[in-house]
Amino acid sequence: MKFELLDTVIFIVYCVLVVGIGLWVSREKKGVKKDSKDYFLASKALPWWAVGASLIASNISAEQFIGMSGSGFAIGMGIASYEFMAALTLIIVAMFFLPIYLHRGIYTMPQFLEQRFDKRVKTVMAIFWLLVFIFVNLTSILYLGALAVKNMMGVDLIWGIIGLAAFSALYSIYGGLKAVAWTDVIQVVFLIGGGLVTTYVAFRMLGGGDVMNGVQELAAKASDKFDMILDKSHPSYKELPGLSVLIGGLWVANLYYWGCNQYIIQRALASKSIDQAQKGLVFAGFLKILLPLIVVIPGIICYVMVQDGMIDDIGKPDNAYPVLLSMVPVGIRGLAFAALVAAIVSSLASMMNSISSIFTMDVYKSYIDKNVSEQKMVSVGRWTSVVALIIACVIAPVLSNLDQAFQYIQEFTGFVSPGALAIFLAGFFYKKATANGALAAAFGTFVFSALFKWLLPAMPFMDRMGIVFLICFALIVIFALVERKPVDTEKVTYPKGLFRTSAGFKIGALLIVAILIFIYAIWW
Repeated sequence: MKFELLDTVIFIVYCVLVVGIGLWVSREKKGVKKDSKDYFLASKALPWWAVGASLIASNISAEQFIGMSGSGFAIGMGIASYEFMAALTLIIVAMFFLPIYLHRGIYTMPQFLEQRFDKRVKTVMAIFWLLVFIFVNLTSILYLGALAVKNMMGVDLIWGIIGLAAFSALYSIYGGLKAVAWTDVIQVVFLIGGGLVTTYVAFRMLGGGDVMNGVQELAAKASDKFDMILDKSHPSYKELPGLSVLIGGLWVANLYYWGCNQYIIQRALASKSIDQAQKGLVFAGFLKILLPLIVVIPGIICYVMVQDGMIDDIGKPDNAYPVLLSMVPVGIRGLAFAALVAAIVSSLASMMNSISSIFTMDVYKSYIDKNVSEQKMVSVGRWTSVVALIIACVIAPVLSNLDQAFQYIQEFTGFVSPGALAIFLAGFFYKKATANGALAAAFGTFVFSALFKWLLPAMPFMDRMGIVFLICFALIVIFALVERKPVDTEKVTYPKGLFRTSAGFKIGALLIVAILIFIYAIWW
C-alpha cells in the first residue's frame, strides 16, 4: 500500500491529535500532584460517552480488522456473533456486575476477590492476570499490530513493534487512565469513521461506482455467507458450533471478558456514577452492533470480488482487509490506516494501564510497601508500564515462530476464563461460596481445560469452555457444602435498590435486544 502526500498528512494529523490531547488532559495543575485515584481511575470523572468510547477503543485491535475480515472472507457473517453477543453481554454486565463493583469502591478486580474471599484468592488471580496481560495480551497486540503494519506498509516487524510501543507510551505512561480514556474518544472517531468509509468505498468498487448496486451484488452473490448459525456440515463448525454461540460457551468468553476483566472494567470504575457507567456500556453495545459493518462485511465483499475476478487470489483470508485498503482512493487510504493504528495503540495503552493498576494496588501496596504514598504509587505505576512494555517488545518477535499466533492466544485465554468467571459469579450471587472453593476453581480451570483438549481434541473450543465452567462452578459448590462455613452476611448482602436502573438505560437496552432479534430473524 503506497501512501501519497494527502494520506501522510491525514495520518500525521491523527498522531498529533492523539498525543496532544493525551498530554493536555493529563497535565498537572500548579502545586497539585497526581494521586492514585487520578492516575488509575481518571479521578472518577468519565461521562457515559467517554466510558463507552474507551471500552470499544480498548476492545478493538488489529486482530478485529485483520482477523475478523479474514473470517468474514472464509466463514461469513457468522463470525459477527462475537460482536452481537457482546452487545447483549454488556447489558447484563451493566445491570448485575457494575453495581456490585461500584458499591465496593474497588480499583482492581483482585481487590473485589480479597473483599469477597481472602488475600490468597486475590494474590493468585493478580499474579495470573499480570502474567497473561504482559506475556500474552500486551505481547500479542504488539506483534499482531506490527504484522498488520508490515503487511500494509512494508515496515519491518521490529521497527513496527518499536514504533507502536513508543506511540502508545508517549501519552499513556505519563497521564494514566485519564489520558488513555480521553484519547480513546479520538481513537474511536478515527476507528469508526475510517472503517465506515472503507466499507463504503468497498461497496462502490463492488457495484461499479454505485453503493446500492454493490449492496445488491453482495446479497445476490454471497447469500451463503450470511448464515448466522452454522450446521454441523459447515467446514467452520468447530470455530462457530451452531447454537453454542447463543446458548453455550461464547457466554463464558463474553461474560469473563466484559464483566471480570481489569482491562475492560476499569473504564466503568472510573465513571462519574453508576448511571453514567451503565449508559456507557449501552453506548458501547450499540457500537458493537455497528462493528461487523466495519470488520466483517469488507471481508465478504473481498470474497465476492475474488469470485468475480475483480481482484486476483489473495492467498489467505487474513489478507482480505490489506488488499481492500490497497485499492481505496488517496486520502481514504490514510484515514483507513489511521483507523487501524488507532485500534492498536488504544489497546496497548489500555493494557499498560491495567497492568500498572494491578501491580501497584495488589502487589506493591500489599506486599512491598504497605504505607506507600499516593505520589509513590503513581511513580510505581509509570515504571511498571515501562517495564511491561519493554518485556512485550522483547518477546513479541518470538510470536512469528507460531503458525497461528492469534488462535494460540485465544486458546490459552480460554483455559482460564471458565474458572475466573465461575469465581466471580459465585462471589456475586452464591452466599455460601468459600475461598478454598474459589482457589479450587482457579487451578481446576487449567487442569480440566488441558484434560479436555488432550482427551477430546475434536471438541469445539466454545463447547469446552462451557463444560469446564460448569465443572469449576460445581467445585465451588462442593467445597461450600463440605466446609459448611458460616456465611459472612456483610460480604454478600447488597443495599436495597442496588440493581435499579434508569429509564434511559432501559430504553437503550431494549433497543439493543430488538435490533439483535431482528438481525438473527433475518440471517438465522
